[in-house]
Amino acid sequence: MANAAAATALAAERYQPIAIINQGTAGGHVPELHVFDIVLGTQTVNLGAFKTGFRARGGGSDHAAWTPLDLMRSEGSAGNDPSAATMRRLAADEGLLAAARSVRARYTKGHVVDGVLGSSDVWNSELDRIQRFHDQFGTSAEEMEAAAAAQIAGQFHVPFLGIRVLSNNITNGEPYQPTVGEACQEYVREVVKAYIAGRGKR
Repeated sequence: MANAAAATALAAERYQPIAIINQGTAGGHVPELHVFDIVLGTQTVNLGAFKTGFRARGGGSDHAAWTPLDLMRSEGSAGNDPSAATMRRLAADEGLLAAARSVRARYTKGHVVDGVLGSSDVWNSELDRIQRFHDQFGTSAEEMEAAAAAQIAGQFHVPFLGIRVLSNNITNGEPYQPTVGEACQEYVREVVKAYIAGRGKR
């Protein structure tokens, strides 16, 4: 997440891009999605931002009781600010989404669907926790960069879209497939071409 934020900030500052697309692989959060399916991140959420309740020594841990923590909402201590107990949802740029949707039919290796991307520096393999993320925050897939890149792109006022291809899906038992990255890159190239063509018509 830190690397993604730093790279996005440097790119935005040095090159003043017209848009930022953060693309790569992800693990599925719902069994309906399959390896080689692509998720267009209509929203991105940070699955690493939580506050735990107090538990005395020996009390163990209960992730189901953790509450979301929006570190950007409070100017003071976010952990003590009730208004920060929400999940920040970073919305994709509508123009980039429209471009990505317009070329869906050109992708033949799987389905292209709208969804919510969850990001964190945690590799989640607990099915109950993954189900909670999907039920509570609507996540379709998880990866380790998009929320950080989306946050920085927003601060630079650069249109942003996260695009992720499923490389595995623990919720339906589909194993890791190392070749999916190239398929995503080919699709993103079509998205970029469509987005630039659309800007030329304005």
